[in-house]
Amino acid sequence: MKEQEKAEIKRLSDQLDALNHKEQPLLDAGDAEKLGELLREKDKLLAEIERLKGVREQKLSKEAQKLQQMPFSRAITKKEQADMGTLKKTARGLIVVHPMTALGREMGLTEMTGYAKKAF
Repeated sequence: MKEQEKAEIKRLSDQLDALNHKEQPLLDAGDAEKLGELLREKDKLLAEIERLKGVREQKLSKEAQKLQQMPFSRAITKKEQADMGTLKKTARGLIVVHPMTALGREMGLTEMTGYAKKAF
């Protein structure tokens, strides 16, 4: 679901960029009617982009809250990181969050952390 918002934001940003490129020739030509229409469309796109960013951030927050409520979490050691497949097999339902991902940055992580329902 997050990918849909991300793709939609990208598409709208591309449209906005195209409108920005059309703006200068209209300013030079002095076509006020088309310029006004272009500016209204730009405002609509900006509003929709902001709305989608809010939706995306809210979904991240829900996921972060869900992980924080899990009964067990701890940092993943370098040795465990090297053999992640074995770790995930031994701890079923393990969710690993890297600090450089959007979710990890939002949660304020400084190291790779695993979340699970049971101790691992």
